Amino acid sequence: MAKKPTKPTAPRITRGKAAKTRKAAQPPAAKTTKQDQVLALLRRQNGASIDEIVAATDWQPHSARGFLAGAVKKRLGIDVVSEKGEDGVRRYHVAALKS
Repeated sequence: MAKKPTKPTAPRITRGKAAKTRKAAQPPAAKTTKQDQVLALLRRQNGASIDEIVAATDWQPHSARGFLAGAVKKRLGIDVVSEKGEDGVRRYHVAALKS
């Protein structure tokens, strides 16, 4: 006597699959990353202070300084100049791109 299969052999119909494909067909909206925000701040005429970077990204101050040293200087190869103004606030700005 032959055994009957316990699972159906026909493929299952998944409901809602058409809705998922319609969503995937739309191009994703352009997102501005925190890295893009910080680089835009650094490219301004007067640069940016750590407090401005922290306010824009919701990072801790040590994370903002680490981002400048690690991601911007080392990984992206962008020179960042640090200057202390007359008001005593240190400001960072982009100098020039490395070749």
